[in-house]
Amino acid sequence: MSIDSSARIDPKAEIDENVTIGPWCVIGPEVQIGSGTVIEPNVIMRSHTRIGKNNHFFQFSSVGEDPADKKFEGETTWLEIGDDNVFREGVTLHRGTGVGGGVTRIGDDNLMMPYVHIAHDCIVGSHTVFANNVGISGHVQVGDWAVLGGYAGVNQFLKVGAHAMVGGMTHISNDVPAYMIVSGRPATVRSINAVGLERRGFDKETIAEIREAFKIIYKRNFSLQEAIDQLKALSENCEALNLLIESLESSEKGIHR
Repeated sequence: MSIDSSARIDPKAEIDENVTIGPWCVIGPEVQIGSGTVIEPNVIMRSHTRIGKNNHFFQFSSVGEDPADKKFEGETTWLEIGDDNVFREGVTLHRGTGVGGGVTRIGDDNLMMPYVHIAHDCIVGSHTVFANNVGISGHVQVGDWAVLGGYAGVNQFLKVGAHAMVGGMTHISNDVPAYMIVSGRPATVRSINAVGLERRGFDKETIAEIREAFKIIYKRNFSLQEAIDQLKALSENCEALNLLIESLESSEKGIHR
């Protein structure tokens, strides 16, 4: 363990012996930090935070702070972070609220660029990229492999589907289905995230089926339920469409369409 002498560590914190903590950090009570994690100078970890292995927190990050929600009354809530994540300068990560499930959760292998904000009760999957100054409001869910461009903002209680891409400076006010690219003001679904899917090893036939699904949803004047029924028929020969169908059927706030 390497802890700079200027750091302040609460006695109730649990820190693995293979953790590096830089100058002027503050680690509060009930903070658990897993092996291989590096904490650069001037990071504050407020309280009630569970951090997995091999994470990297850059300077001036604020981790596990009280939720910015008037419904929060000091109840015990948590921030849970998986393994192999990178949190760049000035990232802010808030704990959950009692009425919102009690936890904010972030998966594995995510990149959070400078000044990203993840609010209370959010659920972020794995392998995501949040570019500079992205902000997601309370209770937002972001699926695996999603990419959010710089300065994008997501309203509370919304969902960004797996493998979706949100363009820079885009205001998200409805759910984003899996695989879709959304950009502009007002936000508009442009196409499928074909380049991202290629990079992740989706074969040409699967990408073609997802492209056909996009046309069914957005180009052929079907109602949403009619489009879902069409996709279910196609999914018999393309398992990847099940992820898209699930993101459509689980939408409570309506999709960008």
